[in-house]
Amino acid sequence: VQLQAFGGGLAQAGGSLRLSCAASGRTSSSYVKGWFRQAPGKEREFVAAISWTGGRTSYADSVKGRFTISRDNAKNTVYLQMNSLKPEDTAVYYCAADPIRTVASATRGMDYWGKGTQVTVSS
Repeated sequence: VQLQAFGGGLAQAGGSLRLSCAASGRTSSSYVKGWFRQAPGKEREFVAAISWTGGRTSYADSVKGRFTISRDNAKNTVYLQMNSLKPEDTAVYYCAADPIRTVASATRGMDYWGKGTQVTVSS
């Protein structure tokens, strides 16, 4: 499974960005998918995950109520809508997928990773 993230960029605090992640290769419509991020000097951290049906989601406490993860299996794409952005959201964002993980265990990491996309939020 190859993953490619799009949509990063520069936003002002309070603004919004929408990330997309397109999957290709082996079909991944039944995989749990998620987003992680890594800020400079920090370890990579879990942001959000979604079940293959889209019926279950989980979020890091730091983004709950501001970020929304969704997916379109017909397009093999997962999205991350980011609203009310804060400077501390600045990071490289990575999409990921896993055939075994559940939404609950997604925080432990995933098997397949895309190249990151930079998100910078200015104050």
